[in-house]
Amino acid sequence: MAIAKAERLMNLALCLLGTRRPLSKRELRGSIEAYIEAGTDDSFNRMFERDKDDLRELGLVIETVENLDGDIGYLARRDSNRLPPVELDAEEAAALGLAAKVWQQARLAGAASGALQKLRAAGMPLADDPYDHSALEPRIPAHEAAFEPLMLACRDRRPVTFEYRKANAARPETRHVEPWILECCRGHWYLAGWDRERRAERVFRLSRITGRVRSRSAAFTADVPDHVTVRETVERWAGEIATSTARIRLRTGAGYPLRARATAVQPAADGWDELEIPYGHGLDAWLVEFGPDVVVLEPAELRADVLERLRAVAKG
Repeated sequence: MAIAKAERLMNLALCLLGTRRPLSKRELRGSIEAYIEAGTDDSFNRMFERDKDDLRELGLVIETVENLDGDIGYLARRDSNRLPPVELDAEEAAALGLAAKVWQQARLAGAASGALQKLRAAGMPLADDPYDHSALEPRIPAHEAAFEPLMLACRDRRPVTFEYRKANAARPETRHVEPWILECCRGHWYLAGWDRERRAERVFRLSRITGRVRSRSAAFTADVPDHVTVRETVERWAGEIATSTARIRLRTGAGYPLRARATAVQPAADGWDELEIPYGHGLDAWLVEFGPDVVVLEPAELRADVLERLRAVAKG
């Protein structure tokens, strides 16, 4: 019966920590049951090297020592593997544990898992304890291929280039962006940054990024603000934060979602009603969904945006 890897790693760590002198591979193979069961020298060597690297990744300091005869031995000194005191209160420990688990679906999951192991080794109360904060444990997906390169670009302050397809756009456009921050809002990841060509702050939804994200070595040209309001920007561009009022004509008996949002409704002639509704970014895309049942009266820029979208749909 195969021995679990966790048990094998534990036995190797105990051997390396419990000895007063370096142990050779031959001695370790004869002391650990899983290594005894290894069929050949090659399979044992591969297993041992992987286990040694895994223990080092978890934070165990393993020394490689050569004796006078040229033999190689391995040792984990206790004084080298004694953690210094870590002073965290319960809230700080919980926050670190939750933050590490956020990345469970990203490629950073391995590093996050290692960080949790080191915190537990330091005696921190984390989310596996009976009285933990597991009810609050986040589940934030990061499926988009653009997530990791953008996260690294935000960390390293490197400009990026990518192809971005706007809602209802026929084809993607090339964007040159100085990335500031990534934030998850309502189940979607967004990037906030400085759009070099438009010379303005912009927010990009990662699911609309197509192809590969390419980083550049040039420095940022715009200052990074102290506080970036990604969520508020997303809501404003979605039309959830109104900046003014629009007046539209709506066919009688149609467009009930628009009527529910209207601040004023008045009957008009020939089977139409006139509505006043809050106007924010993204309203043009919503109005297009109602097709011939909606006519925008004002403001003029909203009317022009709706007509442009309708023409794009007709051409497609």
